[in-house]
Amino acid sequence: MQEIIVMNGYGAYVWSAFAFTLFGFAILFSITKFQLLKEQKRFYSKFKNLDLAKSEAAKAQVTYKEILTYTSESKI
Repeated sequence: MQEIIVMNGYGAYVWSAFAFTLFGFAILFSITKFQLLKEQKRFYSKFKNLDLAKSEAAKAQVTYKEILTYTSESKI
């Protein structure tokens, strides 16, 4: 087990690079998730108070359908 950790003297470099990469991906994921939630809130606040005619027109748009599909898949 110690041989895996030490890696012939290169373990410190390998494990620190692995930790740095993992940390970077975690930060990138967090930022992306935060921005997605922020945009979803903006979208819902913009479209939740529409009258019926405008609401039906918005639902017919392709972008609205894509967002709803993504949102319903992410809740699963």
